[in-house]
Amino acid sequence: MKTNDRKKEMNRRRFLKVLGTGTAVSTAALAGCGSAGQQEPGTGGGEMTYRVNPHTGDKVSLLGYGCMRWPLRQKADGSGEEIDQDAVNDLVDYAIAHGVNYFDTSPVYVRGWSETATGIALSRHPRESYFIATKMSNFANTPEVRSREASIALYRKSMTDLRVDYMDYYLLHGIGMDGMDAFRSRFIENGILDFLIEERKAGRIRNLGFSYHGDIAVFDYLLSLDMQWDFAQIQLNYIDWKNATGRNTNAEYLYGELVKKNVPAVIMEPLLGGRLARLNRHALEILKRERPEDSAATWAFRYAGTPGHVLTVLSGMVYMEHLQENVQTYSPLDPITPSEDQALEEVTELMLRSDYIPCTECQYCMPCPYGLDIPATFGHYNRCISEENLVKSSQDPNYRQARRAFLAGYDRSVPKLRQANHCIGCDICVRKCPQNIPISSEMERIDLYVERLKQRLTF
Repeated sequence: MKTNDRKKEMNRRRFLKVLGTGTAVSTAALAGCGSAGQQEPGTGGGEMTYRVNPHTGDKVSLLGYGCMRWPLRQKADGSGEEIDQDAVNDLVDYAIAHGVNYFDTSPVYVRGWSETATGIALSRHPRESYFIATKMSNFANTPEVRSREASIALYRKSMTDLRVDYMDYYLLHGIGMDGMDAFRSRFIENGILDFLIEERKAGRIRNLGFSYHGDIAVFDYLLSLDMQWDFAQIQLNYIDWKNATGRNTNAEYLYGELVKKNVPAVIMEPLLGGRLARLNRHALEILKRERPEDSAATWAFRYAGTPGHVLTVLSGMVYMEHLQENVQTYSPLDPITPSEDQALEEVTELMLRSDYIPCTECQYCMPCPYGLDIPATFGHYNRCISEENLVKSSQDPNYRQARRAFLAGYDRSVPKLRQANHCIGCDICVRKCPQNIPISSEMERIDLYVERLKQRLTF
């Protein structure tokens, strides 16, 4: 066997081993029926796949609704944007009608509007028909935000905005960001972790967990505490399984540690900020050999849902067609097979050799104090890579077409006053980025590329 082939075979075996399966597995076994996240597929006929939380017995839909990106519309008076509540209601109604029952939000999502919009939409349905997850998002390093009083007020405001008198799933938001000192300031020194544990005992929090970005020492510390976490939220996709970038940690390690502690995993970034839904032609050809009809997004969601200790996979579905496709993917789940996992490893190798900026468009860097739209700028650049409209040389055969596509698309995606050439390099955004992207340097690189295209300079 060639060395590269042997490496792929070993990687596949490790993937299957950490899922709790062997190399010779049935489809049902690969889906996982462990003590955490026990599989409960529908009875057939295209019903949603569910996993059972071992700590509370909750039967949770494998597809979870991430409420970070609700649709917006212009206000009637033209004074700015607002949540399109009618569209949110329609999306929530469709999701619940098709078996989705887990909705994840935060006080800081969608410019602070998400909890209110989510609460309005969900309160139109019976309370027992859905699980709400929200977060203690006391990020700002000021006493006004991190104090005990302010943090408790934030928790209670979430109850009010979501129109509930108990939380199904409550998270310490973004543990690991800015390291152990920040964690202690946000949750230990102000007594907030003790307060939330008491709220769990009182029944006002049914499941207590945390979401992780950043310093692995904080993740390990939380799992070492003499308490049972009901769940944890981690970034997992087929790139990050062994090749996490920035402040993130390989999902293989994170997931494995959660399994050891019997902590169900909630998955974020299954599409890596949309990058895994926008594969280039060469990557798509690899996947089409296995499943010609499946989209790139379907592959990524199947991968994220395959491990048996995964409780739910979050997707921020702004458009009805995305919701419909994801519902179909998990109704029921068709787990990733060994040969498909090998195909995804080939795609991973291609992706790692590309020029992508590892931005997930999470919006944590926003707002920029100078008005730049950082996620939209990086998103356009990454889309052009996926569509093979990023040229390496002015002598490339498709130079004229790619030049026109990049410049015209840039102006459509990002208003001129919010483009990369207005970045002053203050680096305020860098400290907020979970992916640890050198944002100023990348903005400078994009601006240089744009200027070369505009002036038709030789690369």
